[in-house]
Amino acid sequence: MSRNKTSLYALLLLGLLGSVTAYNYLMVLPTGARSHYNVGSALAKGLAAAGHQVTLISPFPLKKPIQNINDVPVPNILKSMGGDIDNLLKKSEQPIIQQIVGFYDMGIRLTDTLLQDPIVKKLKDSNQTFDAVINEVFLNEAHFGFAEHFNAPLIGLGTFGAISWNTDMVGSPSPASYVPHALLKFSDHMSFVERVINLAFLTYEYLFMKFYYLPQQEQLFNKHFPNNKQDFYETRSNAALVLLNQHVSLSFPRPYSPNMIEVGGMHIHRNRSPLPKDIEDFIKGAKHGVIYFSMGSNLKSKNLPQEKRQALIDTFSQLKQRVLWKFEEPNLPGKPENVFISDWFPQDDILAHENVKLFITHGGLLSTTESIYHGKPFVGIPIFGDQFLNMARAEQNGYGKTVNYEELTTERLLAAINKLLQEPQAIELVKDMSARYRDQPQLPLERAVYWVEHVTRHKGAKYLRSASQDLDFVQYHNLDAMLVLYGGILFVLYCILLLIRRAWGGLQNLFLGRQTAKAKVKRN
Repeated sequence: MSRNKTSLYALLLLGLLGSVTAYNYLMVLPTGARSHYNVGSALAKGLAAAGHQVTLISPFPLKKPIQNINDVPVPNILKSMGGDIDNLLKKSEQPIIQQIVGFYDMGIRLTDTLLQDPIVKKLKDSNQTFDAVINEVFLNEAHFGFAEHFNAPLIGLGTFGAISWNTDMVGSPSPASYVPHALLKFSDHMSFVERVINLAFLTYEYLFMKFYYLPQQEQLFNKHFPNNKQDFYETRSNAALVLLNQHVSLSFPRPYSPNMIEVGGMHIHRNRSPLPKDIEDFIKGAKHGVIYFSMGSNLKSKNLPQEKRQALIDTFSQLKQRVLWKFEEPNLPGKPENVFISDWFPQDDILAHENVKLFITHGGLLSTTESIYHGKPFVGIPIFGDQFLNMARAEQNGYGKTVNYEELTTERLLAAINKLLQEPQAIELVKDMSARYRDQPQLPLERAVYWVEHVTRHKGAKYLRSASQDLDFVQYHNLDAMLVLYGGILFVLYCILLLIRRAWGGLQNLFLGRQTAKAKVKRN
């Protein structure tokens, strides 16, 4: 029996025991990005398979009913975020500070849009009870108010990986000396200059969030949850658990609080599903293998400027491999004969195919995780967010090559593709990384379901809560203690030096007095 089947049977067994152990969960997935939804919905399906009831709030309606999942679609979020998603390429050309402000302002809009929706208001006003509230953590802190509103523990789901948005919820330390910010393309071994840049960026983010962004989320929190007793900042620092879409084998070692659990890759299919016949025939008939190209669920190839699109066409036309290109229009003028276009591909199942040799991606966390899991090297064209960091890690580890979007030309892209295809070491390195990632005592989804159940069973598992959550900035960094200790030491040293100086001055005066007296005696 395969490990994947064993995992499935284990979840089904839990489902059979549902009359004894079943819980009722509220899951809030507010982001209008399909990739974020895929992570959260995987957890929802895992909990449902284990026999639990899940009320799922998201912008994406279920394609078909799923047992134990009560679907609560909020499509207005897609309208609210539409301009942000459609203009990602244009926004990537803006200065980084302008991008960050726009990014956080988008979060304010999506937070309010969900809370204003009539179907969500109806749910709030209902008499339903939940055993825990699972909230995606993506610029939506006011949504954390659902937890106290329903008198349930708060569980965060970090679809973005570790960042201050979710580490602050459970007090996971993030030393600036070796934990780079998720938006910077640094490794954990930073040079002096990189450490300075990292510290400056973290300081800017701290001040920006404290004085600009979080006060706006606080206003929404107070507006939509006026009867909550905990204030906004107490709620934000009182999560029972945070599930993190990351794994140490894919990134680098860093400290976590015991209630921050890595579950990266729980959305990945452990057993490849059959591909549609036309895609399967196209891949199987490729004598030299296939390259898969997709810019993710948010970036649309059809929106690429003509010169970038032409660079891709010219590149693919020179390859002996066949190419699957996620292109969102039925026709692509100038499409080479070796290219198959479609507005949708079963990405996970394609990357699992033995005849797929390389992935060209935007460098998103889900895409790079899937590519590593299936042992495929990848070329990245990062546009925004953590994509630069993900690609920096891939390059440092030897199984990825970055082509900056601004510098995307036929020559550069072709060179990156050929470099990875012709370099056996890149394939070996990514397969080694895949082996490390797969070598876990539990599948990520099993681990996520266990910890959600654990926190629920133990009424929020307060024993996991770090005392750091009760400290302010000065106390957490021991600034007051350092002031007293080191200030006291300096004061004592100053007093000692002052005494030495006065004693030395006295000795000098005594010596000069004797010298003067001797001189007078000689003159007389």
